[in-house]
Amino acid sequence: MTLHIDQLRNIMPGADERAALLFLEPLNAAMARFEIDTLPRAAAFLAQVAHESGQLRYVSEIASGKAYDKRADLGNTAPAAISAATRAGTTPGPFYKGHGLIQITGYFNHRDCGKDLGLDLVDSPKLLCEPGPAALSAGWFWSTRDLNWLADRKDFVGITQKINGGTNGLKSRVGFYVMAQKCLSQ
Repeated sequence: MTLHIDQLRNIMPGADERAALLFLEPLNAAMARFEIDTLPRAAAFLAQVAHESGQLRYVSEIASGKAYDKRADLGNTAPAAISAATRAGTTPGPFYKGHGLIQITGYFNHRDCGKDLGLDLVDSPKLLCEPGPAALSAGWFWSTRDLNWLADRKDFVGITQKINGGTNGLKSRVGFYVMAQKCLSQ
């Protein structure tokens, strides 16, 4: 399944033309690489990307990330995380705050994503702010959480919970999902 510019603009009407053009090919590459290749998978993926990125406006979490400093579950208390952040003149929370189109968060996720994508996200987490890596990291997250399986079962709430940890923004996400299903089926 190949996403076309008019489909992307209709799914994410809040994305400006420049952003849509900038992310079109990276999104297609990520979807191909991670087998997000059917209508249910693509619609769910694009809906989540639309919500998480503010319709391609944000590739870095808006919050400072300070709240993540002591999050051992994210790996931000690991000596390697503290060392890398210190070298960058900050602390692990802000250094490893959410990056990419689905907001890869924390040292462990940056490390693992970087390893799988062949990027140094331990020392350079902001690489996920570039269009190609931002889209690939979203596909990586999708794949490593087995979200294609949930999409095939049309378990959109389950997908939202895996991405968000709850159902924050569910109404917005569902709106994008409905629009994506409509646009991709034409």
